[in-house]
Amino acid sequence: MKKLTKSDFFAAMALLLFLFCFTIPTVVFYQVPEKISRAGTQEVSSFVFPLWNFYQKGRYVSPYTPAGAAGDLRQLIERKAEIGMMSFPIWYVTLEAPNYPKEAFPEGIPVYFHLDGYSGDVHEMNTINHFIGMYSMETGAQTERALSPFILVVISLMMVLFFVFRQKWSSLLLVTPILFPLGFFGFYVGWLYWYGHNLQEWGMFKVKPFMPTALGDGKVAQFTTHSYPAIGFYILLLISVLCLLAVLSRKKESARASR
Repeated sequence: MKKLTKSDFFAAMALLLFLFCFTIPTVVFYQVPEKISRAGTQEVSSFVFPLWNFYQKGRYVSPYTPAGAAGDLRQLIERKAEIGMMSFPIWYVTLEAPNYPKEAFPEGIPVYFHLDGYSGDVHEMNTINHFIGMYSMETGAQTERALSPFILVVISLMMVLFFVFRQKWSSLLLVTPILFPLGFFGFYVGWLYWYGHNLQEWGMFKVKPFMPTALGDGKVAQFTTHSYPAIGFYILLLISVLCLLAVLSRKKESARASR
C-alpha cells in the first residue's frame, strides 16, 4: 500500500472541503428551483429534502419565513416561501434603513451570494433595487450560475487527478482551486459594476450610475450597505492554501525522489 504523502494529505483535505461545501450541494440542487416553480414538490427527488434541510442548519432565517417552516424544504415549498441554495454562501450584502427597524430586522435585509444562486431576503432586495431602476439579481451571471455545477465537477476531478499523476505538470491541476477565491471576487466586482452602471428609467428614484460597495460599508440613497465575505469565501481561501501547500509539498517530494 502506497504511503500517504504530505501533498496527498493537503490535496485530500482540500478536495473533501470542496466536495462537501460546494460540489455536492450544487449538483444535488441543480435545477431544483425551476422544478419547484413548475410543479411544487412533485418533480423534486425525495433525497433532496433531507439533504437541503441538513445544509440549512445554522443558516439565516428571514422574518418573512412562515412560522414552523424554517429549515424544512417541503414546508417552505408548500407555503410558497423563499428558498435558498444548498451550497455554502460565499459573500453577503445587507441593507439597513429607517423603514427596516432593528427590532423586526436585526440583520437588516441580507442577501447571500452562492456559486449557483442566492439566498436570504432576495425578493425584498429586488424590490428595493427596483426603486432605483436596478435589475433584479437573477438577471446577472445567468451563464455562470447555470454552468456552476459542471465547473465544480471538473475542478473536483482535476483535484482527484492530482493524486493519480505525479509528473511535474500535475501541479497545474490545482491552479484553478488556488485562484478560485480571487476569480470569484473578480466576477463579483464586475457584476456589481454592471448593475450600478445599467440603471433603468423605470426607477422611482433617480440615482446617478455608481459602483456598489464590493467590500466594506457604503451608502445608497437612504440605505446603509454592508458587503463582506461569508463563510464559503473563507472556506475557499482555506482550500486555496491547502492546494498551494500540496503543490509545494509535491515539489519537495519530487526533488527528494530524483536524488
